Amino acid sequence: MSVVAASLRRDIAFGELPPDSKLKIEDLRARYGGSNHSVREALTLLASEGLVEATAQRGFRVASATEADLQDIIKLRAELEPLALKWAMQKADIAWEGKLVAALHAADRATDRLLADPDGAVMMWDEAGRALHQELIAGCGSPRMIRVLGQLYDQSRRFRLAALREGRCDPRALRRVRAEMVEAILGHDVDAAIHKLTRDIAHELDTSRSREGDH
Repeated sequence: MSVVAASLRRDIAFGELPPDSKLKIEDLRARYGGSNHSVREALTLLASEGLVEATAQRGFRVASATEADLQDIIKLRAELEPLALKWAMQKADIAWEGKLVAALHAADRATDRLLADPDGAVMMWDEAGRALHQELIAGCGSPRMIRVLGQLYDQSRRFRLAALREGRCDPRALRRVRAEMVEAILGHDVDAAIHKLTRDIAHELDTSRSREGDH
């Protein structure tokens, strides 16, 4: 089931399964393998993540991906993620800071790979970014906050990869912002860290905000 879910998640992220398209069990089983039960379980899992919608009458379909959806995700992430980071910084210790630096280095390496291989390294780059954001909030002390923000990051993936494909998300600029953010965290400057985090979120997703203050 996890393999089917991962394949579905990837194809939704890349637009291979477009927003609002119907997801028929038999078609998916032929495409991804597995049993009807495993495919249904995978769809149910993705529905819990907000990537798939399920109705009693119409079955499953890919969740919509409108501008309103994007703005809703940005608004929630921009409110909740800085709060989680603030909580994590209040509890900061050397172990957390070390993991954060390691996650930043991994994201830097993934950016290098993306720049060298724009088609082949996209998912590696996105997963490294996800791991960095998860590490940012890992010490916040709220499992529910961590779970919700993980779901929001996954729901934003389609928009982020579309922005990347269309040249609206600059990996180099994003790398600079993230380095500045981690530097602020290590310097225990909560306000600066939160400012950089909100710029990170905006640059990933929203063209109208992504270019502000980059220079």
